[in-house]
Amino acid sequence: MVKEQRNAIKTRLARSRRADTIGEMKTGTRLPVVAGTFYPGERAALTEVVCALLGEDVDRSCAPLGMPCGLIAPHAGYPYSGPTAAAGYRAIAGLGRPELVVLLGANHTGFGGPVVLDDHETWRTPLGDVPVAGDVVDALVDAGIPVDGAPFVREHSLEVQLPFLQILWGAAFRVVPICVQLADRVALAAAGDAIAAVLREIPAALVVASSDFTHYEPDESARRTDHEALDAILALDANRFLDLCVGRRLTICGAGAIATLMRAANELGMTTTKLAHYSTSAEATGDRSSVVGYAAVLFLREDHG
Repeated sequence: MVKEQRNAIKTRLARSRRADTIGEMKTGTRLPVVAGTFYPGERAALTEVVCALLGEDVDRSCAPLGMPCGLIAPHAGYPYSGPTAAAGYRAIAGLGRPELVVLLGANHTGFGGPVVLDDHETWRTPLGDVPVAGDVVDALVDAGIPVDGAPFVREHSLEVQLPFLQILWGAAFRVVPICVQLADRVALAAAGDAIAAVLREIPAALVVASSDFTHYEPDESARRTDHEALDAILALDANRFLDLCVGRRLTICGAGAIATLMRAANELGMTTTKLAHYSTSAEATGDRSSVVGYAAVLFLREDHG
């Protein structure tokens, strides 16, 4: 992005932060819709489950991240995908605490445009409320990503990420919820560029692409297909990944979110990738005849170590 555009974003962020301090608000709280189904609906039970998934030795560092990083994490019910999601969040926790989390969710309903921002002020889980970063939302609107609350009403893919973040870092972070369809690759690249431009001004940031992988195939077939897609992801080859998704009609529900993260990762120098964990639902159910695949993938700067 050219210098003038970067300066415009920096100015917009500063102006929006000032506006936030004098009480400009949006549309209230987005209430949880899958508490009690995908994850426990009571605070104590949810805390116990997430802490058990993360493990007693997880790093809950109070030191902020020194540079942006990225994560692909699954969003099925915690008994199925929770261990894989937890492996990804444990790895991120070892690097530091994000002050901003950009949540790139799937769009399971098809409502709204290809890439859209949420319009709520906070998101709630049984663990409490998480504030939305209104200044960052405004900067992304200026960069061309519209606001449309419709896709978020019943969308679970972003909500299920929040308890992991809350258990790790309490109320010390803000979020930017974005729903992403498997859209034209130009639109996905533009969204990734816009996110990268904003995050150049906010280094302590984490970008999470929420996605499950292959759905309802035999375990052996799902693993083979998923690792082919993961090869493209780990190579940061978004075009190859999207070609696979479209040409082979892969059932990776957050493919658009993953491609957007890959573009932002390239733009921000997060070119070191690592598969932190892979599993299928068979590991929870024992049924290998029809499974869903789950992956946790890290995107890091080389100097993260």
